[in-house]
Amino acid sequence: MKIGLVTDSLGHLPLPALLDAAVAAGVSMLEFGCGNWSSAPHLDIDLMLADAGARSRFLANLAARGLTLSALNCSGNPLHPGASGAQHRAVTSKTIRLAGLLGVNRVVMMSGLPGGAAGDQTANWITTAWPPETARALAYQWDEVILPYWSALVGEATGQGVEKLCLELHGHQAVYNVATLQRLRAAVGPVVGANFDPSHLFWMGADPLAAVRALGDAIYHVHAKDTRMDAANAAVNSAIDTTPMQDLAHRSWGYVTLGFGHGESWWREFCIALRLAGYDDVLSIEHEDLLLPPEDGVRRSVELLRSVANING
Repeated sequence: MKIGLVTDSLGHLPLPALLDAAVAAGVSMLEFGCGNWSSAPHLDIDLMLADAGARSRFLANLAARGLTLSALNCSGNPLHPGASGAQHRAVTSKTIRLAGLLGVNRVVMMSGLPGGAAGDQTANWITTAWPPETARALAYQWDEVILPYWSALVGEATGQGVEKLCLELHGHQAVYNVATLQRLRAAVGPVVGANFDPSHLFWMGADPLAAVRALGDAIYHVHAKDTRMDAANAAVNSAIDTTPMQDLAHRSWGYVTLGFGHGESWWREFCIALRLAGYDDVLSIEHEDLLLPPEDGVRRSVELLRSVANING
């Protein structure tokens, strides 16, 4: 295994400081946000697409520090029925093009989520099989929007030399669990796989270890992020929680630094499960802990991963 970092985790640092901090922390691979829900603090995608020299300098800065790229990230909602959908589709296409130019064969993203019917202006996440209109909404979403878009995007990625579109299983997305990812892969082919992030499966009530076993070689990239469940709040309100993320005292769950939600023994089992599934690649740390400074959270996460995955510093 190799230790990676989602660079937005240290988004307050300029690029040179980010690279130095990554090396100092013991990170060897980086995943750069290119836009959409990322502010892309370290990469100007339009400049990089237009200027071969800028791309060469970017790669040289990484190589000089012994760093490599694990993936580019354009997570957003390219299927949103409003104006932002077109914007996110454009950034997605740009990211795939840039990945091809940089020689990166993985792009991390999310599936997107359409409205529930033609003319909707708001994305609609269907999470129940009743009442009956949920089935009609799902049929519209998959047959009319999701499958046509993803069939075309797979062709686009292949044309740019991008072999793996790594979808994060995330709430408020069409692909949010093993079954929905497998449905999409069955329809559009193995270019689509998982960016496996256990933190989301925790709060959705799934067992990430079981999900790893079910996905097997469909795991293309991994995010290392933890979730702490608040048993008292969840017992009252369930894990379906719209409490603001900053109001941790009243939430049923929150994202935390590795080890603060699940201990070393769990993360060791996670690494074993990944290896048994055939994945022996990057563990890309994504720091979203609101209670711990980013540099401290990244450092602690690296230390845990070194211990559980037998990675030498």
